[in-house]
Order: sequence, then C-alpha cells, then structure tokens
Amino acid sequence: MNYGFYQILQLFGALGLFLFGMKFMSDALMSLAGNKMRKILASMTANHFYGILTGFFITSIIQSSSATTLMVVGFSNASLLTLAESISVIMGANIGTTITAWLITILGFKVSMSAIAMPLVGLGFGLTFTKKEVLKNWGGFIIGFAILFIGLQFLKDAVPDIKQNPEMLAFLSQYTDLGFLSVLLFLFIGTLLTVVIQSSSATMALTLIMTVQGWIPFPLAAAMVLGENIGTTITANLAAIIANYHAKRTARAHLMFNVIGVIWVLALFYPFLKFIEWLVLKTGSASPYLSAAAIPMALSLFHTAFNITNTFLLVWFIKPISRLVEKLVPAKLEAKKEIDEPKYLSPSALKYPETLIVSLVNESKYVYTNAIFEIVAHALNIHREDITSTKKIKQVVKKSKDDFKTDVRELYYSKVKTIYGEIIRYATTAQSSLKLTKKQNIRISEIKVANRKMVEIVNGVGDLGKNVSLYLDSENKHISKAYDKFRKKIVKVLRIIYLYRTQEDKEQYYQKLIHLNEEAKQAMHQTTESINKLIRENLITTDMASSLVNDHDNVNDIIKKLIEIAELLYSERDPLVEIKNPPKDATKVLH
Repeated sequence: MNYGFYQILQLFGALGLFLFGMKFMSDALMSLAGNKMRKILASMTANHFYGILTGFFITSIIQSSSATTLMVVGFSNASLLTLAESISVIMGANIGTTITAWLITILGFKVSMSAIAMPLVGLGFGLTFTKKEVLKNWGGFIIGFAILFIGLQFLKDAVPDIKQNPEMLAFLSQYTDLGFLSVLLFLFIGTLLTVVIQSSSATMALTLIMTVQGWIPFPLAAAMVLGENIGTTITANLAAIIANYHAKRTARAHLMFNVIGVIWVLALFYPFLKFIEWLVLKTGSASPYLSAAAIPMALSLFHTAFNITNTFLLVWFIKPISRLVEKLVPAKLEAKKEIDEPKYLSPSALKYPETLIVSLVNESKYVYTNAIFEIVAHALNIHREDITSTKKIKQVVKKSKDDFKTDVRELYYSKVKTIYGEIIRYATTAQSSLKLTKKQNIRISEIKVANRKMVEIVNGVGDLGKNVSLYLDSENKHISKAYDKFRKKIVKVLRIIYLYRTQEDKEQYYQKLIHLNEEAKQAMHQTTESINKLIRENLITTDMASSLVNDHDNVNDIIKKLIEIAELLYSERDPLVEIKNPPKDATKVLH
C-alpha cells in the first residue's frame, strides 16, 4: 500500500481546507443574517412546532448546526429561552443540518464544482474590496463556499482508492465483517471523528468520500452518520461547562435527544435501511447496497429521514425530557458571600448583543431589588416587608421608630460596588467591541444611566439616613414630624415601584409614577411653606432648619431617580429619561 506520512498530511490539509471554507462561509452568513436570526430566536414562543421551524430555518440559513446550538445555549444562559423552547429549536437545527449533507452530495458528487470554484473565489475576493458591508459579507460567503468545495475535491483526491490499494480491503474486512458489532464500532468512529474535528459536516463529507471510494458499505456509513449526530452535541456541552445550569440543561437535552434517536434507530436499524433503499429506488437511482455511487444520496436521505422522524416522535415528549434533564442538572443554589458578585454577567454573555443586554438588565434589576431597595428602606428605618405589604403608609412610618443603625457605606461596598463595576465594564466593552444597532446602543446607555442613578441614590440616602436616625425620636416633635413626611414620600414611591414591577396591570402604576415624577421635578429646589413656617416661628433650631432644607431637595432628588430607574429597567415604553448623550462614568460617585 503506497500511502505514507506525506499522503496523511495531504489528507489533513484537505480536511483543514474544507473546515476553513465551512467556517468562513458560516461566519459570513452570520454577519449577513445573524442579527435577524438572533432577533427571531429571542422572540421565540412556547409553541414547539414554531421552535422547530425556527431552528430549521436558522440552521439552513447559516449552514451550521453548531452555531445555532451555541446560540441557543447562550440564550438559555441569559434566560432568553426556556428549556422546552431550547429543545424544540435544537430539534429543528438537527433537521436543518441535513441541508449541508445534501449540498455536498449534489454539488460535490453530482456536479463538478472544481471548474467554477476558482472563478468564484475571484468574484468573492473582488466583492470584499467594496465599501458596502453587505457586499463584503456576500464576498466572504462566496469565498467560503468555493473553498469548501475545493477542500472537498482535495479530500476526494487525498483518500486512497481501494481498487488501487487492495491491501486495504483485507485490513478493513477485519472490522466490517463483524455483523452488528461492526455497526456499533463505526457508530463509535463517527462519534469520535466528530468530537475531534468539531464539525458534523466535515465528518459527513469524510463518510461520503469513504463510501464512494469503496472503503465501507452503506450500513456502516449509516452507522457513522448516527455517530456524528451524537458527536455534534459535544460542542454545546463544552460551551456549557462554564455557563449556568440553564445552559447545561439545554446542552444535556441536546445530547439526550440525539442519543434517544440513535437508540431507537439501532433497534430498527436494518428495516430502516431497507426503507431508505426503497426510497432511493423510487427516485430511479441504483440500490446503495449494490452501487457505491448511489450511497451518497442514500446517506443524505437516511440523515434527513432519521432527523425528521426522530423530531416527529420526540416533539410530543418535550415536557418529560425537560423534567428528566432538570433532575439530572438541578438548579444550583450559590452560597451567600460577604461581597455580592454578578449573578447574570459572564464572558459568554458578551458573545451576542441580545444576551448581553438581557444579562445587563437582569443584573441591574438584581442590584435594585436586592441592594438599593434594602439600603433605601433601612436608611429610613423601615422594613421592606412593610413597604411591600398592604398596610397604610402612615401606619408603616408611624410604627417604625427603631433606629436600624444602618451603615450605608458598608452596604454599598458589600452589595453594590462590585456588581456595579462589572455592569459598567460589560456595558462599555459591548459598546466598543460588539456590532450594535442604534437601538441596542441606546438601550445599553440607558442601563448605564440606571446604574449610575442607583449609586447616586446610595450616596444621597446615606446623608438622609443620618438625619432620619438623629431626629427619629427627637423631643422636638416638629422636626420628627417633618422627617416622617419625608419617609412617607419615599415609601410611597418605593411601594408604587414594587407594584409596578410585580403586577400584571402596570398602566395604573405607570400613571402614578408619571404624576410623582412631575411632583418631584416641581418640588426640587423649592422650599415648602411648612418648612418656612417652622423657621419663621423658631419652632426648630438653625441646625434643624439647615438639615431640613437640604434633605427636602435630597428627598425629591431620590424620588426622581427612583422613578427614572423604574422606567429604565421595568417599563416597556420609551423611558421618561431622555438619553441625549452617553452617560458619564459614575465610578467616582462612591469609593
């Protein structure tokens, strides 16, 4: 057998060229249609059949089931997709990936692409010099498409012809004549090859070439295709290693779905292959059992029939599969730490604008509900449970006369500072490195504004809290009553914001927020008549008067900012805050 080290290098080089073409083409298609594809995916509904169509459509367009699956894992990680929705999209992606096999079969074996490949590279290369981004991406797609088939041609030439190397037939017969054990062996080989190459399309191309060259018969090639379906799930599982349990569940569901499919096909292996042979004969082609030239079409048909049938059978069991995966990958409860760390932000969130924005919003909401709400309430010496209750605000403030001795700065350092810094870092990184639409860029700026205002509130409420504690049980009832009014105003806003973010009927609370926001704007820097009366009649000391005047403005400023935060984070409308310029850095507000 005249096949040495140089020929092996040629084989690897051809495979590398094929993979490069596949990646180049897929990346160009992602640049062309990625934003629209992700938008479709992000607007997914719970309808399983719509999810399957979405997965099929996206994979057919971008020509990469791995890219679709990684996108699904990323969206699951950001909680944009539920587990059931993710499973349905992956089912559709499995069907969509069969399009690649048909392209290779028809254009790689039925049509000679080598004659037009180089002119296509020339055309694509010319388009990359244009100024329009769309034309540049089309150029990249054409180059990738041509290189893929150049690589396929090199692969066909690099794989030795078994007729010219009869020794190989004797070598292979040791493994192809073991009955059903051979099927399992080649299933394992298909899995292993896909895991190593990280591309089911490349393994499919190798399998097709091996059959054309007479290396392996149709049943063993079909077994390799089944192995490729298992091997392709490894990409998602590797990506989910550093992700949260939502992403891990999605990746495990992908593996489980494909493994279940392989198991039932193995149980009906030979009858299923006979059915494929019958379909091939109906098209007028020769039997794949008798003609090696007929195997590529039969394999593509087998691949498609398997994935469509498997999806049709298992789509009715998405909920049981989801429950089983949830048991296998339980929700991970993180240990409470002295310093809060980001819960939703991770390097994987930076992969797509959609996942990054959702993660930033979720992280910002976490800061508000678990830190800002607590800091403001405790600085006013009021329990959060009372604010979220149905008790009258007057009663809540009246009964809250104990000094909580809240250390606002300590709460800031333990609950806000680290997460705030990460939110700003991720948002700034996204605006400088991701391809954002104008709307996405504005949304990230809004999130930065919301977080800056939260930090400013902490600063303001720290000063207010000191005076609230000082005058809480003052012998001077006038100053005590004045600060109780301040507390009532803020508690009222906190309660309406709580209802606004938790109740389904948001409209009534939205209108109340607008009203309160206008009141706060008008009251800013305007000393009320009641405060003037206390000063004129010497009912409070000079120090009390100074604190009262300053805190009057401070309270209205805090109210205004709380409402703006609620608008920016929880409203589905255009925010009340007008983002005219990118927000200034607020990292120096508190240190």
